[in-house]
Amino acid sequence: MPGQPIVTEEFGSFESQHGRFAGSTLSDYWALTKPEVNFLILITTGVGFYLGSRDAARPLSFLALFNTLLGTLLVASGTGTLNQYIERKFDAQMRRTARRPAAAGRLKPAAVLAFGIVLAGTGSVYLAAAVNPLTSVLVYTPLKRKTPLCVLVGAFPGAMPPLIGWAGASGRLSIEAGILFAILFLWQFPHFMAIAWMYREDYDRAGYLVLPKGNMRIPFVTLETLLPLLALIAISIVQFPTRHAAIVGCAGALLSVGYLYFGLEFVFQRSRAAARRLLAASIVYLPLLFALTTTLCNRARR
Repeated sequence: MPGQPIVTEEFGSFESQHGRFAGSTLSDYWALTKPEVNFLILITTGVGFYLGSRDAARPLSFLALFNTLLGTLLVASGTGTLNQYIERKFDAQMRRTARRPAAAGRLKPAAVLAFGIVLAGTGSVYLAAAVNPLTSVLVYTPLKRKTPLCVLVGAFPGAMPPLIGWAGASGRLSIEAGILFAILFLWQFPHFMAIAWMYREDYDRAGYLVLPKGNMRIPFVTLETLLPLLALIAISIVQFPTRHAAIVGCAGALLSVGYLYFGLEFVFQRSRAAARRLLAASIVYLPLLFALTTTLCNRARR
C-alpha cells in the first residue's frame, strides 16, 4: 500500500501466505490489521518512548509503555483496515493484493468499515485516557489519509510513531524527537521507491498513480531515492547531543552510506533484483540505527 511506513509482503509476510488460512474468518480480520506493518510501528514507537523517558529524566514506566504501545497498535490496526476498505476495488486488480480479505470479498465491506472504525476510535480514546492527550492528537494524523497515493503525504503519518512514543513518555516533544521523526520520514522514500518499482505494472493496472508515466518516471525515481538518502547521512551525523555523539554520528553515517550504496545501485540498474536489495537494505538499516542510538544514549546517561 503506498505511503505505509513499511511493506514486507515480499519477505514472507502473513498476508503473502494468507492463502493457507483463507477459510478462517478470524485470520481474515487479523490480516486486515496488517501485522507485518504494525511490527515496525511498535518498534519505532517503543524507541521514541524509551528516548523520551530519558530526555525527561524519568524512570522507564513499563505500564505507560504498554499503554502507549497498545493504543498505537489499535489505531494503526484500524487505519490499515480502513485503508483496505477504501482501496478494496483497486486492490482486487493487483496480483500482490488481490487475496486481501476486503479485495477478495471474503468479508463484507460494512463489516470491514465497522471493524476499522472501532479499532481506530478505541485506540484514540485509550491513548487520551491512559497515556496523555498529546498522543491522541498525534495519532489522528494517519486517519486523515484517505487514499495514500502520494509518497510525500504518506511519509508524514508514517513517521509519527516515534513522536507518539516520545509524547507518551514525556508528555511533550523536543528537538531530539524531531530528529527521530526526520529519520523515519526520510527512510520511507527509498524504501517505497523500491516497492513501487518492483510492482509498477501492478500499480499501473490498478490505477494507482504512484510513479509518473513517460519521461518523468526515471528522474522522479532517482530524486525520490537519492535525495532522502543523502539527507539521511547528514541527519545521522547530527543525532543526539551526548558524550557518545561522535560515535553515534560516525556509525550512523556509515549505516547511511551503506543504505545509499544500494540506492545508487537501484537507480543505475533499475532492475527488480536491485530494487529488492534496496528494500532489504531499508529493512535492515532502520532497526540497526535505532538500536545503536538507544544503546549509546543509555550509556551516556548512566
